[in-house]
Amino acid sequence: MKYIDGFRNHLAARSITKDIHKLAAELSLKSLEARIMEVCGSHTMSIARYGIRQILPENVRLISGPGCPVCVTDAAYIDAAISLTERDIHIATFGDMLKVPGSSRTLADARGAGGQVHVCYSPLDAVRLAKENPETEIVFLGIGFETTVPPVISIVKRAMTESLKNISILTAFKLVPPALEALAEDKDVAVNGFLLPAHVSAIIGVDVYRGFVHKYRIPSVIAGFEPLDILLGIKGLLEQLEGSRAELVNQYARVVKKQGNRIALNLIHELLQPADASWRGIGTIPRSGLTLREEFSDFDASKKFSISTEGGEPDMRCRCGDVLRGIIFPDECPLFNKECTPLFPVGPCMVSSEGSCAAYYKYSR
Repeated sequence: MKYIDGFRNHLAARSITKDIHKLAAELSLKSLEARIMEVCGSHTMSIARYGIRQILPENVRLISGPGCPVCVTDAAYIDAAISLTERDIHIATFGDMLKVPGSSRTLADARGAGGQVHVCYSPLDAVRLAKENPETEIVFLGIGFETTVPPVISIVKRAMTESLKNISILTAFKLVPPALEALAEDKDVAVNGFLLPAHVSAIIGVDVYRGFVHKYRIPSVIAGFEPLDILLGIKGLLEQLEGSRAELVNQYARVVKKQGNRIALNLIHELLQPADASWRGIGTIPRSGLTLREEFSDFDASKKFSISTEGGEPDMRCRCGDVLRGIIFPDECPLFNKECTPLFPVGPCMVSSEGSCAAYYKYSR
């Protein structure tokens, strides 16, 4: 903990915050406002937990983006998973998927109605289930960004090694760089700085963002999750805005390397291929997802069981989509802390531990 404590030093935080206020004052003289989007849900939770928004100048706004994999999972995907339980197929999933609303029900509802839904702490738990129940089909819900993709698709490798035929993955993987482009081109978003994700960047590296920064001329900083990491990231973005620059800075160099994690990337490229993907509240973003390659289609649940993960009808009262795009703050949704709470969530942003609405509910009500 001594190493982590160094990134929570209150004296250093106070000094960096003073620098941020000085830079913000310079921006104010130019009638400029910093609209910084933290793309990662873990950033959102840390920012709320440490009260970082409350210590920033008025013209420095932190906006949460679509960096929570549970939050951007389409209602149709949940509907598809529920339909599998109705065919006596067992679902294996991480626990934060249980309360994500589909069109009318959740996986928790399906389990309450007798569907077999198993909570896993590791993808290998699904492999164990398949081995222990050879006559039962096991489907693992494969959602997440580049960080969680490698451990999930390792299921395929293990299944091939152990000749398991009764396990497959229902994929809804998402890629961060295409989402950044969609946000940059969304006129309603109007972001002029990106706090780039730490965990994702540890996998994909630094260079993958260079084309984006060069094309859209938006200052971007890769930052860690500790208070000083975030404050230094904000300071770096303000320095670029004050100097009318748009650069890519890796402020999390102690973890994120230029080329990323080659072992993880090689596994992704071996088993998966890019595909168009639907993001809840945003729509379809070209080549922003990953699906299993044709040679591994025996492990693709959508093909194995002929199910679709398209369509779906989420609750139209919920404004999670606008929250995920940074159009509104969570407490601007009329359902927030009324009909929608962590115990009874209407939208996915209130479900996940990385969701913007969950962060606001826990720390900023």
